[in-house]
Amino acid sequence: MATSVKKNFMPPSLISNLQQVLITRKNNSVEGHSNKIHEPTEAPSSSSSSSSSSATSPCSGAEVSKKENDCLKPVVLVTNEEGIQSPGLTFLVEALVCDGRFDVHVCAPQSDGSMSGHSVTIRETLTACSVEKCGATAYEVSGTPADCVSLALSGALFSWPKPDLVVSGVNKGSSCGNNMFYSGAVAGAREALICGVPSLCISLNWKKDMRYESDLKDAVIVCLPLIHAAVRDIERGTFPKSFLLNIQIPSCPLMNKGFKVSKQSLWRSFLSWRAVSANRHPSAGHFMSNQQSLGIKLAQLSRDASAAGAARRLNIHRKNVEIESVGVAGKFSSQETVKKYFRLELEDKDQKNADEDLDYKALEDGFVAITPLSLNPANWIEIQSSASNWLAVALANEQ
Repeated sequence: MATSVKKNFMPPSLISNLQQVLITRKNNSVEGHSNKIHEPTEAPSSSSSSSSSSATSPCSGAEVSKKENDCLKPVVLVTNEEGIQSPGLTFLVEALVCDGRFDVHVCAPQSDGSMSGHSVTIRETLTACSVEKCGATAYEVSGTPADCVSLALSGALFSWPKPDLVVSGVNKGSSCGNNMFYSGAVAGAREALICGVPSLCISLNWKKDMRYESDLKDAVIVCLPLIHAAVRDIERGTFPKSFLLNIQIPSCPLMNKGFKVSKQSLWRSFLSWRAVSANRHPSAGHFMSNQQSLGIKLAQLSRDASAAGAARRLNIHRKNVEIESVGVAGKFSSQETVKKYFRLELEDKDQKNADEDLDYKALEDGFVAITPLSLNPANWIEIQSSASNWLAVALANEQ
């Protein structure tokens, strides 16, 4: 190989080295090409192919298989009103995951949202934090039950079009009758219905100081056949779409007398307001719960500070008077600001001579009361009939 080099550009020794390198590369290239021509072509064995594949694949075969299986399973979204750490939700999620038939997702409040109704959060930023929950894909949200379902179904949190079924529960306490208007659990299921997704709300008729957490696990056992039947008929296209099912499980779940389709009653818990002392109950003077998220606390603290500043400017010459008595406080001068503290407690009240088909009566008689709740209650006779027909067929198929 002839190489022309102009003088005085590089030293002779460096030129000699470069020439040797080029000659060596050319010889290696020719030998390699000759080997490729004369070397017999061998078909790669399946074992070597698979080993090479597994070496370069980011996921193992088991992981890929699991993901593929999850994609084929019906998706069930679980929420509740009492918070993501509540035992009722934990028992339900654990049972659904262990069942193996569903791809389970969870989106539930970060803290207790009982009796929050169908309230949603606006003008505040919510946080959604991933958590470990019995192997399910789970997020806790600093919002209400309705917030959780709305966010989950929006496509902003999960990468799905929509789940097959939304289950709200298992919640402590009855949501019979007019209690369902206060219930955050029912609101979660209702939000799903509004978004066009079938839903169930499951509650245990929890009696304070008389029940145990194991009753919640028993309630899960009782409601699983209904969840299985609902998902099966959703896939078949035979599950009713015009209402949600509000499922009330009696206090002793395993001693229930069977499933009974019931009508919504007008019963509700008695709302008892009690006057309390800020000295005896320091938390009564502060509406910020320790369970709330830091973001909500800061937002409320800012509003509270603004309100306090405005109050100081308006009432700088007024005298604060705290009233702790239940009776009428009497008249105060315009220079006094009266501040009272109250707490709301719910008390059960008996309803005598109730219709046997009402939700409250069926529950108290030991039945699992299943009440269809529609966004259009005007056609409740048709809704009642549709729910009864579905339940009869569904339970027959499950046996």
